[in-house]
Amino acid sequence: MIIKPYKSEGPIYIREQKGFFQRIRRNLGWLLMLTFIAIPWIQYNGQQAVLLDVATQKFTIFTLTLFPQDFIIVAMLFMVGAFALFFVTNWLGRVWCGYTCPQTIWMLMFSWVEQRVEGTRNQRIQLDKSAWGFTKWRKKLTKHSAWLVLSLLTATSFLTYFIPAKTLYLEMLTFEWSGITSFWVFLFALCTYGNAGFLREKMCTVACPYSRFQSVMFDKDTLVVTYDSARGENRGPRKRKADPKALNLGDCVDCNLCVEVCPAGIDIRNGLQYECINCGLCIDACDDTMNKFGYEKGLIKYASGEQMAGKKTNPFRLKLVGYGVLTVMLIVAMFAWVVQRTPIEASVLRDRGALYRVNYEGLVENPYTLTIINKTQQTLHYTIAISGLAEAKLTSPDTTLIQPGMMRRIPVTVTADGFDISNKVSKVKFIIFAEEDPSISITKDSYFYKN
Repeated sequence: MIIKPYKSEGPIYIREQKGFFQRIRRNLGWLLMLTFIAIPWIQYNGQQAVLLDVATQKFTIFTLTLFPQDFIIVAMLFMVGAFALFFVTNWLGRVWCGYTCPQTIWMLMFSWVEQRVEGTRNQRIQLDKSAWGFTKWRKKLTKHSAWLVLSLLTATSFLTYFIPAKTLYLEMLTFEWSGITSFWVFLFALCTYGNAGFLREKMCTVACPYSRFQSVMFDKDTLVVTYDSARGENRGPRKRKADPKALNLGDCVDCNLCVEVCPAGIDIRNGLQYECINCGLCIDACDDTMNKFGYEKGLIKYASGEQMAGKKTNPFRLKLVGYGVLTVMLIVAMFAWVVQRTPIEASVLRDRGALYRVNYEGLVENPYTLTIINKTQQTLHYTIAISGLAEAKLTSPDTTLIQPGMMRRIPVTVTADGFDISNKVSKVKFIIFAEEDPSISITKDSYFYKN
């Protein structure tokens, strides 16, 4: 008995397939790609709405401006993404990989280009086997040129999240890219070209860790692409009008289309395999074959282990509910942090040269440096006041103008008569607020020293 390997050996030639799940993935892929390209072009208050300016360590997302000290929100966002992925995986298997993962979307886009240039699956196989001639060179150069253009556009679109889109494209058209910009664009273009054009399924089956640990999130109620072996076996070819029961055959006609359309090159009839990305292409291919032979659809389908055993799937199992609750809790916590976030950041640093000094009038002076960050998107005038020492006097600028997202260091001095203060160390509060909007304020504690 010859046992077929679980995965195709050698290069994978994906057969183009149409169908219900392919339409979902293609429409969703177009939506995600257009969203990816369009977001950096959205303007808000006269500037790019989403800009991750690494050079100035400032991330702008519409009304929200994030600085390095705000990166707890980034950690929370990653946690939300992780638990949401766990939730979806426990519910629907690897649908993220099959429908929304950028690697899959770009891989199938490159495959689509390949099919338009080099032809069908069989034509591509024959082309690769043929000797190098004018036709083969023409098709290969056309394909790789199209891939490189797509890679360059992808990389440029990605860089518009970090460099203003208008600036990046204007400099591209005028050939004025800096060395660092050119380096990152061509590096990301090379990575896109290599991943989507050559590595393809190897990124999913070898490099991506998700395929390795996904099984710990599966259970008997997880919906995965499943082959109904009880109905399909014994598999074998037959004429369309032949009676499979008379031939002692199941509904599987062994056309092998489910393998030929699989981006990972596996045979789903051999059971669940970690390479399977739950894309549903094999379902569309099998349903087409079932229609042609007049058989019932669903020989390959999304089903859980419980459904295949004739039982009902439990939608309220502990693991699924737990992932869902944790995801919602993290989303609520993230939004609560954003709502309560103070649009001003400040710190107080004492002069390290001396705790205090006595001026020519015999008064005690304590010098400080206040650092203020304007985390809003408006230019504001900030005023500084003190409290906690009724006898003290603050010497500082009347107002300090700070541009959006900018930081200013302001030297100030607190002066008091030492005989009016009983303690050698007294607590003093610095109150910083915006004149345009007093609700934008912050209080920082420090200490006043005397002899």
